[in-house]
Amino acid sequence: MVRTQVEVKPDLWAQSKSVAEFIQKASEYKSSIWMEKDGKRANAKSMLGILALNITESTSISLIADGVDEEIAVKVLGEYISSNA
Repeated sequence: MVRTQVEVKPDLWAQSKSVAEFIQKASEYKSSIWMEKDGKRANAKSMLGILALNITESTSISLIADGVDEEIAVKVLGEYISSNA
């Protein structure tokens, strides 16, 4: 299991399109992937789960993956969440 803390870039979750793009990226991995905020954990491949976390810009969250491609999943998805590009 791999865990990392990331800070959500500004405006990432402002549109559901951004959340959908993140879910699409997360779904490319075989590993189970979760996001955690304030002690609540949600499946990172679930729109409802992510929205239930009420993530806002500049929020620090944990990104957790467990499976065969866990390290690359956390690396790539963490960069997506925190990148300002």
